Amino acid sequence: MFSFLFIFLSLWSFSSTQNEDDYEDFFNLNFDNEIEIPPTEDTVSCGCQREHTEWDKLFIMLENSQMKENMLLHSLDEILKVELQRLRGEMLQLVENVSSRCITSTGQATSRISSQLDQMLARKNQEAEDRSAMLHESEQGRVLQEILQLSRNVSKRLSHLEHAWRRKEELDIQQRGLPEKDYMTRGDSFVLNSLWQELQETKAELKESHRKKTENLLPIGCETALLFPMRSKKIFASVHPTTEMMLSSFTACMWVKVTEMLDKTIVFSYGTKRNPYEIQLYLSYDSAVLAVSSDLTKIVAPNVIGSGQWTHFCGIWNSVNGNTSLFVNGKLLKASADIAEGHIIPNGGILQIGQEKNGCCVGGGFDESLAFSGKITGFNIWNRVLSEKEITRQSEEESCNIRGNVVGWGVTEILPHGGAQYVFTF
Repeated sequence: MFSFLFIFLSLWSFSSTQNEDDYEDFFNLNFDNEIEIPPTEDTVSCGCQREHTEWDKLFIMLENSQMKENMLLHSLDEILKVELQRLRGEMLQLVENVSSRCITSTGQATSRISSQLDQMLARKNQEAEDRSAMLHESEQGRVLQEILQLSRNVSKRLSHLEHAWRRKEELDIQQRGLPEKDYMTRGDSFVLNSLWQELQETKAELKESHRKKTENLLPIGCETALLFPMRSKKIFASVHPTTEMMLSSFTACMWVKVTEMLDKTIVFSYGTKRNPYEIQLYLSYDSAVLAVSSDLTKIVAPNVIGSGQWTHFCGIWNSVNGNTSLFVNGKLLKASADIAEGHIIPNGGILQIGQEKNGCCVGGGFDESLAFSGKITGFNIWNRVLSEKEITRQSEEESCNIRGNVVGWGVTEILPHGGAQYVFTF
């Protein structure tokens, strides 16, 4: 920029010097409007005539001045172009440097924030797990403390009874003079009756305490469950199987705790547009029903479930001979043959928990009277028939850690809809 100013000042100085010389000639001109009479041949010889008139010099001077001005402007224009190009290059370089620094800084800040968020999430998850373990341990500790307190109460009651009995019998002996043999016989009978009564009261108290402590707990080994808080046509859960549902045999197992059973309360169903009743497991009051291919081809296990209690169900079906079985809490309660014999469960249907597939799509055409209310956990489906030993394991402590190859609890995507939600052990 300083070089540009130096060149401009030099050109301006040179131009002003030339203009001053021209202006001196210009002021020496005769501007009187006198017309000079050209000399004749008699007075002036040919060799003495002036080459240019004063007017010619004036026009020449103006032309020279104009040319110099144009040259100066052209030079300035060229200088400005060069300087602007250089300035543009510097600005582009500056922008590139700044942008690269900004990108680097932004990347570093993003990675730092992401790392902090990951650390925070890991810390929160660890805190949640620790808190859950502490709550679980504290819950077990409270139950043990109550049992210990009950045993202490029983001991105190027995001590009081024994003391009271001894005092009473001593008084009776003193007053009636009974022999020692009769004293022992009556004493034994009195002690046995008192003990029986106390044991019955203690048993009732233990049952009530156990019921209160376990009514909100999940089955042993299970940490999550699906909660269906009420009977509604909008509340259900959609299941997205891990593999295809084209089945020639299957085993379906789950833990169920129902709030209320009606004539038909759906636990889970699988159906297609052509046949909405491919697979159904539902409750009919205190009975469990497994239907395959149609609501007419089914087996019924009566008197197997009550409201507010966790019950484990396993339904088995084989297409080869139509053998169908229902296991409840690990025990075979109902079996039949020729149920949908030779039928193949087609793929491409909709699998749902808590509602019946009787509409065009997920969540379509539901009936409120068929809806499930309560809790379900440990929902698994296999594409084969499980043995009785495997069924028994399903109803024991590790039931929620054994997963099916078509639907695996805790692995397969199960999405709650409406008011359905996941609940955790507390």
